[in-house]
Amino acid sequence: MNKQDINQRYIEVTAKDLPLACPMPNMNVWNAHPKVMIPLDHGGEARCPYCGTLYKFTGELPKAHH
Repeated sequence: MNKQDINQRYIEVTAKDLPLACPMPNMNVWNAHPKVMIPLDHGGEARCPYCGTLYKFTGELPKAHH
């Protein structure tokens, strides 16, 4: 993932980005709001409650441990 601006409103994430938190470490303004964990439970999409960025999971889902 390349450097991204916190104002970007749509970000595709993959298994390597999990667990997902916003803002992500590679965002230009990484301290724009408190770090919050983003669960991708609803069809692989979720919005940050602070900045509204939409995160969408792409690629192969990670295998769950039992």
